[in-house]
Amino acid sequence: MTTEIRVPTLGESVTEATIGKWFKKPGDAVKADEPLVELETDKVTVEVPAPAAGVLAEIVAKDGDTVGVGALLGSIGGDGAAVAPAPAAAAPAPAAAAPAPAPVAAPAAAAASGANGPAVGRIAAEGGVDPSGVAGSGKDGRVTKGDMLAAIAAGAAAAPAAAPVAARAPSVPGDAVREERVKMTKLRQTIARRLKDAQNTAAMLTTFNDVDMTAVMSLRAQFKDAFEKKHGTKLGFMGFFTKAVIAALKDLPAVNAEIDGQDLVYKNYYNIGIAVGTEKGLVVPVVRDADQLSVAEIEKAIAGFGKKARDGKLGIEEMQGGTFTITNGGIYGSLMSTPILNAPQSGILGMHRIEERPVAIKGQVVIRPMMYLALSYDHRIVDGREAVTFLVRVKETLEDPARLVLDL
Repeated sequence: MTTEIRVPTLGESVTEATIGKWFKKPGDAVKADEPLVELETDKVTVEVPAPAAGVLAEIVAKDGDTVGVGALLGSIGGDGAAVAPAPAAAAPAPAAAAPAPAPVAAPAAAAASGANGPAVGRIAAEGGVDPSGVAGSGKDGRVTKGDMLAAIAAGAAAAPAAAPVAARAPSVPGDAVREERVKMTKLRQTIARRLKDAQNTAAMLTTFNDVDMTAVMSLRAQFKDAFEKKHGTKLGFMGFFTKAVIAALKDLPAVNAEIDGQDLVYKNYYNIGIAVGTEKGLVVPVVRDADQLSVAEIEKAIAGFGKKARDGKLGIEEMQGGTFTITNGGIYGSLMSTPILNAPQSGILGMHRIEERPVAIKGQVVIRPMMYLALSYDHRIVDGREAVTFLVRVKETLEDPARLVLDL
């Protein structure tokens, strides 16, 4: 009895993965649901469990190979029975079934590309496929979600993603032997592409302010032990910042909006992305409906996401749907930075390290724990007045946390 091991469904708009590593060798005994192989997608790392107990009889896809959804990875033989190699046509079957590359859209379809729906915009941002280069099957030549997924499966690429990268000049022979060339993971490639796309697409600008952290630090010091005892999680700063951001987003809805073609889409919900650094790159899990959560629930969610991110256990669905992002470079010692937008969002808040500095208060110079805040925003949507006002709202809330309780 032979059981095939195939690439599972990886999530919306994700059609292929790279073999990271196999945890077993041919001939090793495996248990049902035991992790067998690690797949790296352009969003997350996924472990494929054994579909049945037995012996790993064959590995078809080797480390570093790129495989599509449904592709054959290997097979498991029951009771150590030898397994005949899979037919040669089995592995490329998904690729053979893929439609031919989508033709370039007719002029009428390209003209209508700006009127495509939000699903198309999201897939374009996440999958790196330009809707203007996809033939639309919808009304008036509009590109549909299905058209986009078909284009991705067929290997259609967005113009920015397909732009050639200038080859680096050869190294001096004496230096070349001391260099190490490592293939970029799909996650790192996607991070690079998305950050560059954000710079190329958005009219990105950054504004700064600083915040006196005295009140928040005093509140945290006073209640951190009782908080952890009651809620089972530590009281950090992210809960306060998330609440302060949501209060500011409610006052300045443009910072919580995005552009879709010729439309502005205002989000009447608050899904806050929290940037988390891992060994494999930056990921941004999303705390959904954060406005409906308490500080304790937000802290628990962030702690859980942090652990999952470090263990490579984040699901794709946990990183989708964000409306605004917070990134904390302060944990690495950053004093100031200009964060890059997490497209298609129109705003990202950068936190930094807390540093004691002399400040003037009521005519007196005093030493206070200060933090620089940076808001990068899409100037196509957010005016300078709105961006500055947003940061002032965040600053006011953090310097007087009672505003959160009184909804001010």
